[in-house]
Amino acid sequence: MKRKEIIGQIKQKQPAELRKELAGYRDKIWSLKADLAAGKVKNVREINLVKRNIARILTRLNNSIENL
Repeated sequence: MKRKEIIGQIKQKQPAELRKELAGYRDKIWSLKADLAAGKVKNVREINLVKRNIARILTRLNNSIENL
């Protein structure tokens, strides 16, 4: 998915939905790191993509808190 599409989807979601998605991404990155240590990961770039999505969600949540 392209960056603009991801950002557009994040902007449309409510903070409660973003928190659930954030928890899912954190679980996913934990499992990817464990698989990387075990040598099971074939697409190492996916770890960086998940980290970026986490950062995007956290930025959106922080901006929504400041705008209240």
